[in-house]
Amino acid sequence: MDGYREQVPLLEGERIDDLQRNGYGIIQKSGGFCFGMDAVLLSGFAEAGKGSTLVDLGTGTGIIPILMKAKTGAERLYGLELQHEVAEMAGRSVRLNGLTDSISIVEGDLKDWRQLLPELAGRVDVVTSNPPYMKKGSGLVNPGDLKSISRHEIYCELSDVCQAAAGLLRSGGHFYMVHRPLRLPEIVLRLHEAGLEPKRLKFVHPYADREANMVLIEAVKGGRAECRVEKPIIVYEAPGRYTREIYDIYGY
Repeated sequence: MDGYREQVPLLEGERIDDLQRNGYGIIQKSGGFCFGMDAVLLSGFAEAGKGSTLVDLGTGTGIIPILMKAKTGAERLYGLELQHEVAEMAGRSVRLNGLTDSISIVEGDLKDWRQLLPELAGRVDVVTSNPPYMKKGSGLVNPGDLKSISRHEIYCELSDVCQAAAGLLRSGGHFYMVHRPLRLPEIVLRLHEAGLEPKRLKFVHPYADREANMVLIEAVKGGRAECRVEKPIIVYEAPGRYTREIYDIYGY
């Protein structure tokens, strides 16, 4: 752990991965809960102005607040996480990087955001989320498994995420989310129901000749009804070889 700003304990099976940004690292559990490419792509897509406040819903390892701190001028960042073990690990990553003055990990259910973050109601500039993709009731899951909770709508649904984002955001605030294209019609519906207007879409394709398997979405609270679809992201130019854009997003 030499080179990091603070020394923090690692539990059995944990490791520190270099984020290639500002010398930051993140604690992850080998064979357990780790962040994925979708979180990194979301942090590359999202924007936050100088001095802004950001809340990440379902923050997991805390990867998005840490990367957003590295790449933007956001001043106060919050990561809201339901699972105790994961929230505790995210908190140690924040301490590892000496970011406790700017990033707070809050343990709790995003549906209870009013009780957890009452001072932020209607005042947040940016909300981000990499929510569970799998619709409630789709397949057998273990409700006590960390990976199942992060992938399936066990404890929250898409509408809960959109409503929480809308409640936290100020008028004109921005919501950034990564999800699956197959659920795009429902995503647009839930955003509208919450008073969030989709403004930008960016599809992510594993290869140039394959259909998209992720979509990045920007919505604005109280925005006008207009949306543009940006140039897609292509992940691989050949098997095992990322495109230049992916290397740039990762900071290599």
